[in-house]
Amino acid sequence: MTLRVAAAAYLCQPYSHWDEYEARLSAWVAGGAAGQAGVLIFPEYASLELISLLPPALWDDVQAQREPLQTFLPAFLELHARLARQYGVYVLAGSFPVEVAAGHFVNRAHFFGPDGQAGFQDKLVMTRFEAEEWSIDSGEGVKVFDTEYGKLGVNICYDAEFPDFARQQAAAGMDVLLIPSFTGSAHGYTRVRVGGMARALENQIYAVHAPCLADAPWSYAIETAVGAAAIYAPADDGLPENGIVAAGDFNVPDWLIHDLDLSLIREVRCSGHVLNARDQVWAQRQAEGPVVAVPFKISSNEAQP
Repeated sequence: MTLRVAAAAYLCQPYSHWDEYEARLSAWVAGGAAGQAGVLIFPEYASLELISLLPPALWDDVQAQREPLQTFLPAFLELHARLARQYGVYVLAGSFPVEVAAGHFVNRAHFFGPDGQAGFQDKLVMTRFEAEEWSIDSGEGVKVFDTEYGKLGVNICYDAEFPDFARQQAAAGMDVLLIPSFTGSAHGYTRVRVGGMARALENQIYAVHAPCLADAPWSYAIETAVGAAAIYAPADDGLPENGIVAAGDFNVPDWLIHDLDLSLIREVRCSGHVLNARDQVWAQRQAEGPVVAVPFKISSNEAQP
């Protein structure tokens, strides 16, 4: 089975009216669908360009803007659901700071199917900015979305830098990991890229990285974001030797559209040169014992003059 994915390197921009946002998002989805993609992935916090529709006094106040942003959420969800149905595609929307209880916000990525299905994956580990300045809380639950193309999982940005989430998803049958990201520097982008490549290697899956791009001095929350869309895989038979299936240009907004051979990745898990996915269980067992400290220091009376 082949899955054609479209990963967005999506540039945030300001708007004067909701209609402008709706028209631009609709054009992006239409472009991904025109490329015959079955799954479209928007980045982490791509929704935050909607800050531009709030009063300017809130643009730099990351605490005060959280509650007013909720007024856009129903229309945001309806728009993505409608576009998924209209074009017959799966859409991972740009993540949104959702208020799940009074004063309690999580970073949530909503996933929409072509037949009206809807689900979400919350971010589970917060960055320092999210926790310390923005007061965005950790969500709960690791999920896989069972689609006509197989099972897909989502690790939002920083979550991809930790192996346990993707490991659980792969154990539940995930073939493709979607990684929407927002990184304010090349350092952050590299961390997520390396994390995505590691998750692909460990679990013998595809990892699809969709970064947010921003040059938005009008908003403290999304002032700068960099990256390049990419698709990663384990370096094994039939797959690229460097682990990079496809990559877009750095800081260039566009879709990265590429076919993923799911039968190939499943074959690698069964009979590849190495069997990382299978051998993780053994590796975990081997690591459970105590760490033995082996002394190698030269004692002072044995030191050479």
